Amino acid sequence: MIKLNFDIKKHLLPNGLEILTIKKDTQISSINIGIKVGALYEKVNEKGISHFIEHMLFKGTNKRTFQALNDELEALGGEYNAYTDFTSTVYSISCLEEELINGIEILSDMVTSSVFLQEEIEKERGVILAEIRTSKDSVEDLSFKRANEVAFKKGPLRYDVAGVEKNVKKFNHKDLYTFYKKHYIANNSVITMVSSFEHEEALKMIQEHFGEWKSGDITSLKVKDEKNVKTKEITVKENIELNTIIYLYTFYELDKEYELPLRILNHRLGESSNSLLFREIRENRGLAYDIYSHLDVTKHVKTLYIYTAVDEEDIDSAIEAIDETLLGIKEGKIEIGEKDLNIMKKVHKTAVVSTLEDPVELCSYILTQSVEGEDIFEFLDDMDSLNNITKDKIYNVANKVLNNPTIHILKSS
Repeated sequence: MIKLNFDIKKHLLPNGLEILTIKKDTQISSINIGIKVGALYEKVNEKGISHFIEHMLFKGTNKRTFQALNDELEALGGEYNAYTDFTSTVYSISCLEEELINGIEILSDMVTSSVFLQEEIEKERGVILAEIRTSKDSVEDLSFKRANEVAFKKGPLRYDVAGVEKNVKKFNHKDLYTFYKKHYIANNSVITMVSSFEHEEALKMIQEHFGEWKSGDITSLKVKDEKNVKTKEITVKENIELNTIIYLYTFYELDKEYELPLRILNHRLGESSNSLLFREIRENRGLAYDIYSHLDVTKHVKTLYIYTAVDEEDIDSAIEAIDETLLGIKEGKIEIGEKDLNIMKKVHKTAVVSTLEDPVELCSYILTQSVEGEDIFEFLDDMDSLNNITKDKIYNVANKVLNNPTIHILKSS
């Protein structure tokens, strides 16, 4: 049983803003704000607009120039960051507790009062286009992009969160500001804050700066979850040393009860340095330097990837080795013994405890759960469920998920 060294209170302001204050004995405070808009909310001609807006929130407000804003963020002496994913856009600040009130005020100014000056839009347009083009120069990034384009024909997962170049080139002030004002509203947002302040004091600090934030009409997310296409396709790129192989699976119909066993399976399959795929493809056969699996489990993104890079003459051998490993797991021929199961459970528990101990990670976890509409104490249920996971459940979930892959090979031309 995990011993909690923090407690959480949920608050709802009159403007609809959801706030979760997490009281913890810590000298490092963290505040995150999640806006419930991301790449899944975008029409085809809007692909990349959420990510563009994320960049623009650091480019000046009604009362701070770009330089002043970034100087003040730097003066906090901590860390600040932002990211856009498929369902949300998140801004975070972590700092010493004595700087927290300043961090809250700056974050409020950014989120509620950004101005989108045309001069700054043009500067950031170049930055984002460079970001997109840089991903094309990365063989690994390009491989995932191409795999998604092969796997999904109509759904939003075929597009990068960063967007497509033709859209980024044409977004203007009206496009960005209209989208921003539509979605960046109090009742479409969640704030989580970890500090040692009492809940009432923490709430007062946030309410002082976010209490007047306007609410509005929320755009409901309407997206059809698209299964990956079962296919094997090859695309080419000039001047690459190694050829990449990606397997992609989707599992939208998987019951919630199987998600934890799937996480355990993913760790054993390809997430650790002693994983089954690593041991077979690298250690036993010497086909690749690196091979790993990656799992995403959210409401609208349920994907499992396997990635490796090999010499051209080893492509068929690597695919054969991957297929044999996956089939061996599904058929129970590759045994997952009690020792393996116990190690996997310990790894998962260690990851959970590490998240709960770190104020920055804890703040991020609570925000993610809240934005997704999931139970913020799900980790406690997971800890109880760990004791009931057997190797048969691992084999069972393997048979439910590891079927009909999209296989994409990026070869040197």
